[in-house]
Amino acid sequence: MARVLAFDFGLKRIGIAVTDPLQIIANSLETLPRKEIFNFIKKYCAAEDVEAFVVGYPFSHGHSENEITRHIDGFILKLNELYPDKRVHKIDESFTSKIASRTLFMSGVNKKERQNKKNIDAISANIILQSYLEMRGL
Repeated sequence: MARVLAFDFGLKRIGIAVTDPLQIIANSLETLPRKEIFNFIKKYCAAEDVEAFVVGYPFSHGHSENEITRHIDGFILKLNELYPDKRVHKIDESFTSKIASRTLFMSGVNKKERQNKKNIDAISANIILQSYLEMRGL
């Protein structure tokens, strides 16, 4: 099997997580500035077999589209253009940042590290990817 890459998209940074080759475990990978994401994806896909992408999406639960959804839609469109052979899955990202912050707190990480948005974004991507794996029922 191939890996799955997941993204917690933000206007400044994007958190990245990846599965193991058997797609059993989600692991936080890193957080990058938004402008670097497609270079990273290109290099990663050249080095590793990637089957699909998972993108956290703020499903608005009845509300209209907001600024971030337009940017995420553009990100997904570009993924589809660059990698037409890989599926892109949208996963509800509601509350992932709060869950990530709580996870850092519960794990005993110091306050400075808990407030570092790069850490929160990477863990949020991990939560998004883990949700995807659980939804598939593997």
